[in-house]
Amino acid sequence: MAATPEICVTCQEDWAQKAAAVILTISEQAIKSTGRCVIALSGGSTPRTLYQTIRTPEWNTRFNWSRIVFLFGDERCVAPEHPDSNYGMAQRELFQPLNLSQDRIHRLKGEYPDPAVAASEYERTLRDVTTCPAPAIPRIDLVLLGLGDDGHTASLFPGTAALQEQFKLVTVGQAPTGIRSRLTLTLGVLNQAAVVLFIVTGAGKAQMLHRVIESDAEHSLPASRVSPDNGRLVWILDQAAAQHLTTQPTN
Repeated sequence: MAATPEICVTCQEDWAQKAAAVILTISEQAIKSTGRCVIALSGGSTPRTLYQTIRTPEWNTRFNWSRIVFLFGDERCVAPEHPDSNYGMAQRELFQPLNLSQDRIHRLKGEYPDPAVAASEYERTLRDVTTCPAPAIPRIDLVLLGLGDDGHTASLFPGTAALQEQFKLVTVGQAPTGIRSRLTLTLGVLNQAAVVLFIVTGAGKAQMLHRVIESDAEHSLPASRVSPDNGRLVWILDQAAAQHLTTQPTN
């Protein structure tokens, strides 16, 4: 059964605190249930602010970091030290400040000459981390996602082959601008997650957010096709992003 969206609207400055609290609760529940929590991270400016919040003493001392394993939802095909690398940003803003063990951090190898090889390798990593042999689809405890101006999420862009992939767990995506070659988890993996957490902020995302949540009946936009089977779909929004929504928040 597809998930019913849980929508939380915060004051402009409070979204990162709310997101940190939600992530903490989910991690505690997963650790209590299975002994660990597997989280797939995203990139971009919004996660950077979130990571900077989580690493503060107010929050970082409350997480059981030794029981948390990190994956990535997508990556640009660049070296890890490149300024546009999702892993590189997480390394600078979260992993290094908290001195987290690298053996619990599994990155997409964006520097590989052939992205398809990197995608296949990460599919094996994903199965190993989640102890999920083929043909079953791994269940990640928490997937963090954002929303692009064109309705993309992870590196699943409108009208691209990656969005239609039905057999692979990880595939090569193509962005319309910027660094075009990407690596991304597929919809099958996103929709098998225990919890998908979208974080969307700013007035610039308001119209697209309205389309994704309330008016994309044909599910033509990648983000509107994310709806976990037997999982939770949580949206954390600031007031600017939520300004066009008519759906009542659940918070």
